[in-house]
Amino acid sequence: MVWQVAADLERAQAILFANGVSEVRHAQNEAERKKFWAGRKAAFPAVGRLSPDYYCMDGTIPRRRLAEVLRGIAALSEEFGLAVANVFHAGDGNLHPLILYDANQPGELARAEAFGSQILQLCVAAGGTITGEHGVGMEKINQMCVQFSSAELRQFHALKAAFDPCGLLNPGKAIPSLPRCAEYGALHVHHGHTPHPELDRF
Repeated sequence: MVWQVAADLERAQAILFANGVSEVRHAQNEAERKKFWAGRKAAFPAVGRLSPDYYCMDGTIPRRRLAEVLRGIAALSEEFGLAVANVFHAGDGNLHPLILYDANQPGELARAEAFGSQILQLCVAAGGTITGEHGVGMEKINQMCVQFSSAELRQFHALKAAFDPCGLLNPGKAIPSLPRCAEYGALHVHHGHTPHPELDRF
């Protein structure tokens, strides 16, 4: 098994160098491994020095689609006029694009949220999901309508009802209503198709 890992690393390194990477470093010991991790863990605070505010996204994609999705995020960055810093767990496809904005500038937060919504929809279109670890709550509830069919959403509601028959636990969060999805789908058309065509439109 060790030889297989070594062969995979060698192939990955060859691909990186063939595409313009200038250096690849592997941790040689525990101290160096911790130093690499310190760099990753400091990424978010470091981005805080580039912009007064940032909006952290959390989507997951198949690893083989990483380059394609990063190009898509770059195109969306141009479209929305907001910079983005891509931080991610490359090994498991979990992306954390940090959208840079200034909350003191009128409209920038709304633009950052719209940009984030498009990133999540890009993740779904690539065969991924709208979350890797940060959950849904209210922030991603509309994107639940993009990722899941009405039949799947009905199952989610049935499961929630089994544990929360009175609807007391986080009402209106995590699982969108079907009318909400119908309304959201009526406003967002993707590739010429509205999501959930079986639902009545308003």
